[in-house]
Amino acid sequence: MHRLMSNSEFYISNQSWPLERPFVISRGAKTSADVVVFEIELNGARGRGECVPYSRYGETVSLVTSRLEQITSVSDRAELNMNMKAGAARNAVDCALWDLEAKLTGVQVFERCGYSSLKPVITAFTLSLGSAEDMAEQALVAKGFPLLKLKLGGGLEDMARMRAVRGVRPDARLIADANEAWSPNDIKQLINCAEELSFEMIEQPLKADQDHALKDISCKVSICADESAHLSEDLRGLSGRYDAVNIKLDKAGGLTEALKMSSRARALGFKVMIGSMVATSLAVAPAILLAQDAHWVDLDGPLLLKDDRVEGLTIQNGWMLPPTPELWG
Repeated sequence: MHRLMSNSEFYISNQSWPLERPFVISRGAKTSADVVVFEIELNGARGRGECVPYSRYGETVSLVTSRLEQITSVSDRAELNMNMKAGAARNAVDCALWDLEAKLTGVQVFERCGYSSLKPVITAFTLSLGSAEDMAEQALVAKGFPLLKLKLGGGLEDMARMRAVRGVRPDARLIADANEAWSPNDIKQLINCAEELSFEMIEQPLKADQDHALKDISCKVSICADESAHLSEDLRGLSGRYDAVNIKLDKAGGLTEALKMSSRARALGFKVMIGSMVATSLAVAPAILLAQDAHWVDLDGPLLLKDDRVEGLTIQNGWMLPPTPELWG
C-alpha cells in the first residue's frame, strides 16, 4: 500500500450528468446525476474516485467538495478510514487510492481482493415512481431486463403499482424499494401483496427509527435494510428486523469499509444487496467487486443517464460486464 504525501497532486471536479428522464422516488425527483470526482496523481499515474452526495444525510455537492478541499495529504486507506468520517467524500478518496495503487503496481484491484477474475453480473433496472399505469409502461420498455426494481411511494396505492408491473412482466424477478415511505399501519397489507406477487425483496419499508416494528413481520419476502445500514458496526443491531442489507459505497465511505461490511453481513447471516446512487460508470465500477456473490445487484445508474463516460461500463440485457482498467481499477 503506497503512502501518498506532499509529492502527490489532488484534483477535484464537480460534474452534472443529465438523466434520460426524471428519476422519482418517495423523497423527490432529480433530472441529473450530480457527482464529485476526486483524482490523485503520483509518479505519472492517476487514480480516480467518484461519489454522489447523499441528501438524506445532509450532504451536498458544495459540502463534499469543501471536505475534499481540506485534504492536504493522503496517507493510506487504513488511516483514511480511521480519520475521515464515512460518507461520499471519503468514498471518492478511498476509491481513488485503490485505483492509483492498481495503476502504480500493475496489479488490478480484483486481484488485490482475492479474485482470479471478475464475472459479469445481472443488475436490476429501476422503475421510477409513478402511477401504476406509468410504471407498467416502464416495465414493458425494460422487457430485456430479467430483474426489475420498483420505486414505491407509500400508501396502499403501492399495491396497484406492484400488481400493474407484475401483470405486464410475469417473467421478471421483482424487488421493490419504499425509501422509508411505508407506515407501520399499512406494512402488513403491503408485504402480503408483495408476497402474493412473488416479489423477492422489499428495501427499507419503514423509516430507520421505526424499524423495531419489523420484528412482528413474518413473510417469505426478504426485508432489506438501506437507510438503516451504513457501516459494519450497524449490522448486529439489525438482526431480527431485517433479512438483508444494502451496501453502498457512498454510505460506507468507500470500497475498504464496504468489503468489511459485506464480510460481516454474511457472517451474521444476512443476505447482501449491492446498490449505488444515480451516477456514472466511474462510481459504479468499484461496486462490481462486491457484486460478485451478492444476492441482488442494483447498479443501473449509468443506464439512467443520457450519456455515460466514454470508457463506461458495458451493460446488455441486464448483464453488466467488469470495468476496463481505463475506467477504474
